[in-house]
Formats: sequence, C-alpha cells, structure tokens
Amino acid sequence: MNQPLQEEERDDAVVGRAFVWSASLILTLLVIGGGIAFWSMNQRPAKIKVVTEFELPETRKAPALEIPEMPFQDITALAGIGFQHDSGAAGEKLLPETMGGACAFLDYDNDGDQDLLFVNSCRWPWDDRPAGPQLTQSLFRNDGDCRFTDVTKEVGLDVTFYGQGVAVGDYDSDGDVDIFFSAVGPNHLFRNDGGKFVDVTAEIGVAGEQEEWSTSCGFLDYDNDGDLDLFVANYVKWTREFDKAQPFTLTGRERAYGRPQNFPGSFAYLYRNDGGAFTEVGLAAGLRVTNPARKDVAVGKSLGATFVDADRDGFLDIFVANDTVQNFLFHNKRDGTFEEVAILHNVAFDQQGNARGAMGIDSARFRNGEHLAILIGNFSNEMTALYVTRGDAMDFVDEANATGIGPQSRLELKFGTLFVDVDLDGRPDIIGTNGHLENEINKVQVSQQYAQPPHFFWNCGPESPTEFVSVPKAKCGEEFLKRMVGRGSAVADIDGDGDLDLLFAAVNSPPRLLRNDQKLAHHWVRVDVAGPKGNRSAIGAEIVVETAMGQFVSQIMPTRSYLSQSESIATFGLGHEDSIQRITITWPGGQKKVVEGPPIDQLLRISYDF
Repeated sequence: MNQPLQEEERDDAVVGRAFVWSASLILTLLVIGGGIAFWSMNQRPAKIKVVTEFELPETRKAPALEIPEMPFQDITALAGIGFQHDSGAAGEKLLPETMGGACAFLDYDNDGDQDLLFVNSCRWPWDDRPAGPQLTQSLFRNDGDCRFTDVTKEVGLDVTFYGQGVAVGDYDSDGDVDIFFSAVGPNHLFRNDGGKFVDVTAEIGVAGEQEEWSTSCGFLDYDNDGDLDLFVANYVKWTREFDKAQPFTLTGRERAYGRPQNFPGSFAYLYRNDGGAFTEVGLAAGLRVTNPARKDVAVGKSLGATFVDADRDGFLDIFVANDTVQNFLFHNKRDGTFEEVAILHNVAFDQQGNARGAMGIDSARFRNGEHLAILIGNFSNEMTALYVTRGDAMDFVDEANATGIGPQSRLELKFGTLFVDVDLDGRPDIIGTNGHLENEINKVQVSQQYAQPPHFFWNCGPESPTEFVSVPKAKCGEEFLKRMVGRGSAVADIDGDGDLDLLFAAVNSPPRLLRNDQKLAHHWVRVDVAGPKGNRSAIGAEIVVETAMGQFVSQIMPTRSYLSQSESIATFGLGHEDSIQRITITWPGGQKKVVEGPPIDQLLRISYDF
C-alpha cells in the first residue's frame, strides 16, 4: 500500500517540477517576445533617399526697355493764351464748381490750322460780391508759329453762362464748323457764319431743360442719313437748395463739396438732325436707362462720352462713363434705336462688379489694329479702366492690371483721359489730366493733393512684361509733370511737324498748351478726310493704313476725353516704316475709297467723291 503512495508522491513531484519548468519557459518566452515587440515598435523606419531629376525651364529674360525721350514744352504764355477758368465759387461749395474746365481744338476759320476754344463758367445769380470782369467763353485764332490771338469778342463768343462741355461739328453742312456748349441750365448752339458765330439755340431746339446739368457732348451721324446728330450727356439732378441741405463735411465741421451718390441721376439727350431743326429722340431711341424697381428713376450720372463702331457693322455705338453707377454701352441696332448692353459685354463695372467714379473716356484700335480698347479714367484710389476686346465680338476684358496701367494710375483722381501716339512709333500711349475735387483733401487723406501731376504712360508693346510704363521726368520734361487741377484735355498738331501736341484745361486755373518736341525721326502720316455734304468732317469714318509690317487703324472722332474735343484729323505713327502700301477710308454708310502707295511724313487730304 505504501509503495503506490510513494509512487504517487513521486509522480506528483515530477508533475510539479514539470509545471514549474513549463511556466518558467512560457514566462521567459513572453518576456523575450514582449521585448522584441517593444524594440520593434520603437525603431524609426529607415529613410529611403529618392533622387528625382528635374529639367529646369529655360529662363525668360525681359527685353531691354529704354523709354525714349519725349519732352513737352509748356508754351502757354509764349503762345499768347491769357484765359483762366472761373467756377464762380464764393464759399458755398456747390458741386458744379468742381466739374468744369473744357477745351477744344477746331479750325473755325478754315485756314488749315487748329484754333483753341475754352469753356468758362460764371458767377451764380445769387452772388452778391462786387462785380468783376465779365466771364465768357474764349476763342483763340492760330496765327502760325505757335502764336494765338484772342478773337472771342470779334467772332461773337463773348457770352456768359455756366458752361461745362463743348462739341464741334458742321451740323448745317455749310462748310464751316459750328459749336455747341453744354451747361448747368440751358445749353447753347452757335452757328458759324463765315467765321462769325450766331446763337441759334432757340430756333434749332437744343437748349434742353432749364433744370438739367449737361456735361460731355458730341456730334455724330447715328442713323447714317448723311447729316450730323447731337448727343448730350446729363449728370445729376441738381439745385442749390438740395446741395446746401446735404451735410457734406471733411472733418465733421467745415463745409465740403458733395458726393454724386446723394443726387438723383438723369437721362441723356439725343437730338436727331431733321434739316432745319433738331428733334430730341432719347426716349424713342432707347437711351433712357431706368432703375428696374422704379421706371421713372434715371440710372445715369454721365460725365464722359465717345462714339465708336465697336462691332464694325457700319453704325456708331455710344460709350458713356458714369460717376458711381454702371457705365453704358448703347449698341446701335441700325434702325434708329439703341440697346444698352454694358453689363452683357463687361464694361459696366470693375472686375469685382463694383461701379466706379468714371470721368473721361477714349477709344483706340491697337495691337496691329486687331483690338478695340476703351479707356476710362476713374476717381482717386480707383484704377484707370482698360476694357479690351479682340476683333468685332464686343467681348471686353479689363486689362488694366495685365498691362500695368491699373496699379500705376490708381492714386490720382483722373479726368481728361486720351490715347495719343506721342512718339509716333505706331502704338497709342496714354495721357491724362488729374486733379481732386476738394482743395483741402490733404486734411483727411495724406496721400491726396488738390493739384496733381498729369499721367503719361508709354506703350512699349504687348511683348513687354508691362505694356504701359510711366514716363519719368527725365524723359518727358519737368513742365509736363507740373501739378495742376486738371479737367478736360485735347490733342492736335498745332505746328505742322507731324507729332501731336496737347491742350490741358483746369478748374479755376489757366490752361496749359504743351508742344511735343520729340526728335525720334519716326515716320508718320496724317489723314484729313473730307466727308460728303452733311458730314463734311467725316466724323465716324474709319481709316486703315497698311504697311509691309502690318496695319494701323483709326477713326475720325473729335468727341474724346472729358467735356472736350480734339482735332478731326487722324495721325498715324509709322515708326521705322518708310512706305505705305495703301490707305482705305470707310465712310459712315459703308462707302470705301482706297489710295495706293501714298507718300509719308505729310498731311494727306482725301475727299469723298462718290
């Protein structure tokens, strides 16, 4: 009995020892396995270095850019021009006092050179200050050699009214140019009778409404019936009482000039030439743009206007620069009516969809004549707009940023905006007069001054990184960049040397006549087109100059800039091109004339002879 018991105890001991050994082995294995796992989890993966070879693009080098010397000389005093604009300001700070200052080039006496016209304002009827010199419009006759004589009284333009803008054209087709003045209050039309002017406003029917404030204006043949019609932009509904009732201040105390946002808008006039008189057809023609919510409220607050055949269908369209509301593009429907399509074609607002304070406007076909550009000068701290389209599609894109004109123009308050080929290289440059509305603006905006330097942006071509560059004093002259309270501007060749000279108007200041003294030896041709009876200045005619290197396209259009008129002659800079293959003129209505192999470096007079 004891032996089995001993065997059982021995077996139990063996089992016990085996269990202890097994447990120890398992524990050891667990510790080793756990250690390995812990070590594995705490090891950083090995970095695999991958080398990828890239082929670097070829470095683009900007072309060397050398701005040419294009000096201007201020010859105002030398030329005998003694005019000074007067806004009639007497301390009340009324809005019209900030907006005047217009000028024009015209050949009123048909002697072949360009005379000068200045639009003046006057004292207000309620002004009780002691009487001063009579304030009138002023005409200066070109006597040659850049000398001018004041002939205002001699020709019958020593008339007083609160003038704003001017239009020049032969509305009665008698062979000499007539003058229309826009104004605060009734407008005025003076018929040119052989160098003497007669006020025919009442009999022709273009005075407008007594309470309207008219601004930019111009003659055009919108219906292609062979005679000149008249477009007149209107700004805002304004009265002295309403203006004074607005709490306009700079610092919260002293009176300041007001904002157009506080004033209702107004409708433009379109006067159809019916032979002996004009008929106002703005409503029937589709020019009355109204607020969608209130059909009796005008949208427009119009300051600048120009006319161009945007889609080249043979009929002139109307572009209008509006202040603080959308711009207008009135597309000519070729049946005597227009359709307003600015929003559809991207010229109504800026790129963010905001309206700007638009003042002056101009157009040009550039980049070998393939692109139409609409240039609009806007308020301070707003870029100049450069709406560009390819061909005839009217699909505009604002290229102000892409071409460099936007950032360089932002600071100043821009008025008299113009395309001008200053150096005759075949590319239109940009000129502009600038000046603020408020003479004490520096009190609240340290970056702003009342008097501001003009703009001069040289067109260095689309192949350059920046198409437009600001011309420094060393290249254009100190006299060009002299500060002024600029408003209107106009362009013409006053000395017959082929390049274009400038006329700047100012508010409450003398004008400036700037002679272009560039000596770059570029070739040129100037084309004076005589139109058919009814539109003798051929306003709206398109001219194409073809050379071995390409083509240049221009239009006879004096209505440009702000409130002002330029000469009715097209100037083409040819650069180094020493010959012209042909010139093609297309008159309003579609008639064409081709001149083969014309000479260069001279003025060509081409007549309508159909």
